[in-house]
Amino acid sequence: MSPSYWLGYSFFKLCARSLFNYRVIGKENLDVPGGAIIVSNHVSLLDPPFVGVAWDYEIRYLAKKTLFSHPIAGAIFRSWSAIPVDQDRPDMASLKTVIRYVKAGDKVLLFPEGNRAPDGVMQESEPGVGLIITKTNVPVIPVRIFGTYEALPREATFPQPSEVTVVIGKAWHYDATRYTETGKAKRLSIRRCSSRILW
Repeated sequence: MSPSYWLGYSFFKLCARSLFNYRVIGKENLDVPGGAIIVSNHVSLLDPPFVGVAWDYEIRYLAKKTLFSHPIAGAIFRSWSAIPVDQDRPDMASLKTVIRYVKAGDKVLLFPEGNRAPDGVMQESEPGVGLIITKTNVPVIPVRIFGTYEALPREATFPQPSEVTVVIGKAWHYDATRYTETGKAKRLSIRRCSSRILW
């Protein structure tokens, strides 16, 4: 880990363990060699760091492009090698960056739903993650996080007492032979590919 990443990792892991009785189930599924896509449900601002600290080495995250314009937040996210993404007008630039990092052997955390679920209920996935999966053909590590919506829902300002559990599933491998359609049919298959990993 870089010094900056280690500081953030240590801070969030301490907070998770001391304030939210943080635990990880399925630790045996963490050890996936080489590049991989980590996919998780998304209900709280706590999700990225609390999923990330399950890995004891550096992984990459996506962050809102607007955060990079803030002097302090931007410096922190850049030091963590975060990938800027424009949620209002998604483009191929961020997708290509994710693909490049994954193919280089990094692990990237993605939220297929795109945004935090407003009510804590899992939403339908966006097609972008499915597209990344088809372009990289690397293992997909499914993650389900519990308790962060109760700890810090979307409308809340301050965290509340809660127990947070991160469940790591077995890596899933995309099989291109099952998605042989073209045009609209292929795009629908890619969306189903996105939905397949939300468990």
